[in-house]
Amino acid sequence: MTQESAPLPVAVLASGAGTNLEALLQAVHGAEAQIVAVASNRPDAPALERARRRGITVGVFERERFADRAARDAALAEWLAQLGVRLVVLAGYMELLGEPFLERFPDAVINVHPALLPAFPGLHAIEQALAYGVKVFGVTVHFVDSGVDTGPVILQRAIELPAARTHEEVLAALRPLEHELLPAAVRLLARGALSRDPANPRRVLVREVERA
Repeated sequence: MTQESAPLPVAVLASGAGTNLEALLQAVHGAEAQIVAVASNRPDAPALERARRRGITVGVFERERFADRAARDAALAEWLAQLGVRLVVLAGYMELLGEPFLERFPDAVINVHPALLPAFPGLHAIEQALAYGVKVFGVTVHFVDSGVDTGPVILQRAIELPAARTHEEVLAALRPLEHELLPAAVRLLARGALSRDPANPRRVLVREVERA
């Protein structure tokens, strides 16, 4: 690249405390990416207050306010489009997004999941892993498709926790991995460094990109 690229306009969807949002704010906001919107399905989500403190536009899209999930998704997608969003990051967003939403942002919706996918998809991933008795836990950042945590993997990292017994101790070990991998994935997308392997579209390739 011969000149510095404009930051990638990003929206973050979160249902809870927003620790991954905070990691993005600390690591990429105002650099490779610009977080222009934060939305939640919960009006009391602490993530919204984190965004307000930074002067970021916030929105609440409670499912109960809409006729159905499709109507909610359509309103959310339109709101994000009007704000110029080009990447949607799910950071602890506890709602599914339908295909019409994903079609508005093709290959531009990513999620962070507290397990090494394809193992333990869906809700309560850590509890699933503990019940199975695994010794290695991990974090996955992946593209979102119409399935439940079935989209192509962007980044993964594992950690050995052979003595783990509780959700709290596993989550405490995984949080730093989430806070590292999610900003790393956003940087790669902002730089145009990700592509699909022609021989296997599920495989995401990372290539070196010259920076200004």
